[in-house]
Amino acid sequence: MAKVAPEGLITALDIGSSKVSALIAQKGDGGELIVLGTGQRESRGVKRGYIADMAATEVAVREAVEQAERIAGFNIEEVWVGFSAGGLVSDVASVEFELGGHRVEQGDIDALLAAGRQSIDPQGRMVLHAQPALYTLDGLTGVKKPLGLHADRLGVHIHVVAADGSPVRNLDLCVRSAHLEVKSIIASPVATGLACLSEEERELGVALVEMGAGITNVSLFAGGMLVGLTSIPYGASDITDDIASAFGTRRQQAERMKCFHGSANASPRDNHDMICVTPISAEDGAGDALQITKAQLIGVVRQRLEHLMGLIGKALKDLKFEGPVGRQVVLTGGGAELKGVADFAQAALGRSVRIGRPRGLTGLPDAHAGPAFATVAGLAFYAASDPVDLRAAAPVAQTVHRAGGLGVVRKLIQAARANY
Repeated sequence: MAKVAPEGLITALDIGSSKVSALIAQKGDGGELIVLGTGQRESRGVKRGYIADMAATEVAVREAVEQAERIAGFNIEEVWVGFSAGGLVSDVASVEFELGGHRVEQGDIDALLAAGRQSIDPQGRMVLHAQPALYTLDGLTGVKKPLGLHADRLGVHIHVVAADGSPVRNLDLCVRSAHLEVKSIIASPVATGLACLSEEERELGVALVEMGAGITNVSLFAGGMLVGLTSIPYGASDITDDIASAFGTRRQQAERMKCFHGSANASPRDNHDMICVTPISAEDGAGDALQITKAQLIGVVRQRLEHLMGLIGKALKDLKFEGPVGRQVVLTGGGAELKGVADFAQAALGRSVRIGRPRGLTGLPDAHAGPAFATVAGLAFYAASDPVDLRAAAPVAQTVHRAGGLGVVRKLIQAARANY
């Protein structure tokens, strides 16, 4: 029988449209994360990142966690859960007040953060993150530790991520129904960025594209934090559906065809390589198996990828991801495991593209070291970092206003002026 988990154990849970992944890790003596157990189950109750079947999702969650528990040898009680559905909104709010040239004391920082916390407007959306990212001293940005420095003006950039309330509550209820305590619900791009991006990349500016099964999240990092985010309601499962529709086969075989024979790049040899396809009618005894060329399969894959890359390119433009050639795009998620997709994306987007895989975890199984498991690894990193969250002294279900991005900048500045 499994033992009760020791202190400091971290359990991450990623509930996606195609799979539910669980990871149990513990901090080593040197601060590194050591993976003790992993689990995975097919996700049957999630559509486009949203919980569509509570009972089916609950079963998948319970089985994935139980598998990780068996490998780790511990029973766990609480989890850090990722949220990747559409409706996520990211913004950076700023607040500043006069110091009069004296040294920054802890009380000044506490007062500054309190002004920001109290000014988040509880309307419309649920706040997932409200974190002080970087401080400013007399207009100088990028200060991480202002304590003890002299300044006339002290300010802070507060990173706020919000989402529609109902899908978040459904996710929370589903996990709790599986007899697990929800430690926190984390926006997937925030977690994935920790697993796939270096600190320097997040500082210089990088776009992270998470190609999940049912949804693609496009997020922009700059100055060390997430500064823009948008969701596209298409993903790798749409490629599978296109293959199933084009060749009249079942989704299960279409997925196998995509994984084993699919590619984003075509070659002359593809016209000679043949693939056997069992149509749905043949399974009922009404027809024979078909043979198609690999070129036909790749043609279907590329057609969907062209559509998706067009949407990703538009999202990057809307996020103002422009400027010098050489700005990096990091492609991750299950869709990034498609053969040749990085080269295809690089040609389509006109940017340097690399595949983002989880790194920095000791003992991670090879089967879980690909881009499809970047989010669950990032959740473990997020939990281990234990970041400051301005919601700590506020109601759990705090929200922010929809209008004008997150609509908090003006509120924060007004509160600061009123109080100081």
